[in-house]
Amino acid sequence: MRGNNVLGIIFSDINEREIRCLSEGRTMGSIPFGGRYRLIDFSLSNMVNSGINKVGVVTKGDYKSILNHLGSGKNWDLSKKNGGLYILPPFGSDFNFDNKVKTLYYLKDFIDTSAEEYVLLCDCNVVCNIDYKDVLDKHIKTQADITIVYEEGIPPKKSNSDIILETLNNGKVSKALICKDYGRKCNYSLNMFVLKKKLLNSVILNCFRNNNLDFERCVIQENVNKLNIFGYKFKGFSKTITSLNTYFDANMLLLSESVRNELFNHERPIYTKIKDDMPARYNKGSKISKCLISNGCEIDGEISNSIVFRGVKVGKGAKISNCILMQNCVIEDNSVLNYAVTDKYVNIKNSRKLMGYYSYPIYIEKSKII
Repeated sequence: MRGNNVLGIIFSDINEREIRCLSEGRTMGSIPFGGRYRLIDFSLSNMVNSGINKVGVVTKGDYKSILNHLGSGKNWDLSKKNGGLYILPPFGSDFNFDNKVKTLYYLKDFIDTSAEEYVLLCDCNVVCNIDYKDVLDKHIKTQADITIVYEEGIPPKKSNSDIILETLNNGKVSKALICKDYGRKCNYSLNMFVLKKKLLNSVILNCFRNNNLDFERCVIQENVNKLNIFGYKFKGFSKTITSLNTYFDANMLLLSESVRNELFNHERPIYTKIKDDMPARYNKGSKISKCLISNGCEIDGEISNSIVFRGVKVGKGAKISNCILMQNCVIEDNSVLNYAVTDKYVNIKNSRKLMGYYSYPIYIEKSKII
């Protein structure tokens, strides 16, 4: 299938309630990740690399951060006269897109006026590198009404509904369960859906008329026996961000070379906003072990097993281990941090000691001075 026959819609804030500390003042999609990226970069890059050249990004009230990051879409080759990137803000100051059914209902005009025949829906809390061309080809080959991308494993804990799939040998979904039993291996949805535009409008209108605004139950579960719903098993690396712990784990996995090679595939690159800066500077006496250090940093202390974003400064005698330090943080002399996540512009003063644990990393909010 031609990728340019597909309209992409990304929900930038649907899952933010599960990670509210990081999404305070920003959408889920604009949460920093991996030293230089934002979470939305993965969803958006996957679509672009699959030939999809019209993408709508659904935002909420405080969409300034996502708008600043995406701009015109130039960094993703989406600054176009025809198609390109569309920022879809809420209607009015008191309206937030916090529900998929309601959102898609209000986006009906945008969807209807798009020339594309198919629609690809996805959230932006899944970190992966997926080729949607394969998903779309299977959707056509199986004559599916809806195709759901899923992964086999133990699903992460969420506070919202999860879709657990049971499939036949040919991939057809025989059961779709809304399940909170997280202790067993199963096929769980990655919240990526492919279907025709006409079908999407029809099922959403039906849900809205019946006052059933639960996407998982109304669109998927109730139609398992009415429509041809197929699953597409994704076998590559993926990590679903549903909490501070899963966010921390996903970042730490990037310290593995095999994970980095799979996630940052040269054939399907992950794009982000370009920021020119000087290389990282490692001064005499600094020690670095198993870290990702971004450009613009100045390091005098010791850092191990950590992710360090752009422009971070680490003073003399400071010891950083198992941490995520976001953009422009300052860690002053002789401070000690272990299992900590510092948001942007945090300043840790001289000789402070902050200790978390691998199962409970501490979080320091943006611009705090400690």
